[in-house]
Amino acid sequence: MDYKVEHIGIAVKDLDTSIPLFEQLLGSPCYKTESVDSEAVNTAFFLQQSTKIELLESSNPEGPIAKFINKKGEGMHHIAFEVPDIVAEMERLKKLGFTLLNETPKKGADNKLICFVHPKVTNGVLIELCQSID
Repeated sequence: MDYKVEHIGIAVKDLDTSIPLFEQLLGSPCYKTESVDSEAVNTAFFLQQSTKIELLESSNPEGPIAKFINKKGEGMHHIAFEVPDIVAEMERLKKLGFTLLNETPKKGADNKLICFVHPKVTNGVLIELCQSID
């Protein structure tokens, strides 16, 4: 499978502080913010050539991003790969023995269907598969 890196997710405590920091760092504006209730996150996106940077702020103190930050601190959370058919790719990975964190794709940020691969089977890296809904 020829994966394209769709975005890199970075967990942050506060978007109001982090957005200006990354605008300065990357030399480009945040082009979109979005709340994703199903994941208990608020997101901010930056475009760097054909790859996006996604900042993730927890919208719930018990949400996955809050738990991640409490355990590991702010920093890289996941790498997302765009796939043409997320259901077929999930089936392929399951047959190969990978553990998926959800059985069916769910709606994520930026008009995508998403699924996560457990980091215990990917050398500690949380992998997100995503497919555009368009």
